[in-house]
Amino acid sequence: MASTGQPWLMRIVYLLICLVLLFVQLLPLDTVPKVWAAPELVVVVTFAWVLRRPEYAPPFLIAMIFLLADLLVQRPPGLWAALVLLGSETLRNRAPGLRDLTFPVEWLTVTTTLIVMTLGYRIILGVTVVDQAPLGLSLIQLVMTLIAYPVVVLITQTVFGVRKISPGDVEAGRQRI
Repeated sequence: MASTGQPWLMRIVYLLICLVLLFVQLLPLDTVPKVWAAPELVVVVTFAWVLRRPEYAPPFLIAMIFLLADLLVQRPPGLWAALVLLGSETLRNRAPGLRDLTFPVEWLTVTTTLIVMTLGYRIILGVTVVDQAPLGLSLIQLVMTLIAYPVVVLITQTVFGVRKISPGDVEAGRQRI
């Protein structure tokens, strides 16, 4: 099933998934302020794809998606995009080592990365004296994002067929190690 055009097709699928999630996030479904925050599904999808098939989510595409998200959601332009890019590249570098390990280890690695990203984001906003969401709301969003990760991984594997690279793929020379 690995053809020359498949990485490009899967990159387009990844882009469309992220754009649909951003669109749904921007829909004014409820105008009353909420006491909880929805998970960062675009981040979770990105991490799941980077850990399974890094070639489907190249750094340039990740940067462009999250820069667009920063502009649409009215976050400081480029800050969250840079942190997500750093986090995804960290996970991309760890992906070969996580390939043979269990899902809880992968989940713990993603959890650590998200916690560091969230702390970095809040510290940078605090140092630059930019208004930010209350700490409790940020923690709720972080927990919701971490809870959503296994669900997104399951959907990624079953619906889109994005699975970890198997030893047979590497041995056949179809994937880079």
